Amino acid sequence: MSDQATTLRIKPLGDRILVKREEEEATARGGIILPDTAKKKQDRAEVLVLGTGKRTDDGTLLPFEVQVGDIILMDKYAGQEITIDDEEYVILQSSEIMAVLK
Repeated sequence: MSDQATTLRIKPLGDRILVKREEEEATARGGIILPDTAKKKQDRAEVLVLGTGKRTDDGTLLPFEVQVGDIILMDKYAGQEITIDDEEYVILQSSEIMAVLK
């Protein structure tokens, strides 16, 4: 588990997952420093905290397909962006994850 995840005081509910997007490139290929408005959202993120899981209609708890520490591929606009202690995170549902990068 990431050191960052151990200091967070947030627990996603149900099949929601807390992730942190990878840092954007601050410098263009030519060495030009990009302002925040010119940076694009990253579609890769690290899984930090898992919710309790999704329950089926009969009450069975389905396991997550990802684990804490996995690097995932997600839609750039997936989930809900939140700020905790001046750090940006995203809470998304497990169905919004497209792939786990190996």
